[in-house]
Amino acid sequence: MDDLSKFLEGFGRFKQKYFSDDKALFQRLNLEGQKPSSLVIACCDSRVDPAIITDCAPGDMFVIRNVANLVPPREVGPTNQGVSAALEFGVSVLNVERIIVLGHACCGGISALMKDDMGTASAGYLARWMGIAEPARQRVWEQYAGKPLDEQIRACELASILVSLNNLLTFPWIRERVEAGTLNLHGWYFDIEHGELLGYDGRSGEFKSLGQN
Repeated sequence: MDDLSKFLEGFGRFKQKYFSDDKALFQRLNLEGQKPSSLVIACCDSRVDPAIITDCAPGDMFVIRNVANLVPPREVGPTNQGVSAALEFGVSVLNVERIIVLGHACCGGISALMKDDMGTASAGYLARWMGIAEPARQRVWEQYAGKPLDEQIRACELASILVSLNNLLTFPWIRERVEAGTLNLHGWYFDIEHGELLGYDGRSGEFKSLGQN
């Protein structure tokens, strides 16, 4: 079966579930619009779908996906800023209660950053985008000097989540809500190899298991 046939058959099952067997959800979403309580910033990696990982239904989360789940710092200017626009919509229009930066193991973008290997894109969009995570790479080089590359890559995957969390606070309408206690920020890490979900604990400065079975 080719991918298109697989996708269309999957749509058939989706339609049966939500438009035939149980119409209530999409009837409500259609009438009331979306009211997600959570905004998730995830990687566009095909293995890491936040809705599948968390077993969420349509309407549960507002999702922003990009290479390496990065958040750029606030910029002022005429350039197109897709992540910033989505953040603004999620926070200022949808009034989400939390933002989750969802990183993951085996991230190709972080691996390329640590190996300094952007391939044919070394002078293009990818290299510039991954530059957002440069503070994470510098931190890993300082703290994990001499360590195996795979250990450095994992450390950078975790550190880049913290970079994104810090960059979120450069947006005044995010910082104001965080300081007021109406918006919470979370850093999560999905370990593909072991099927574990870790969360950043600001008190200890470490990523810890979120306690799932």
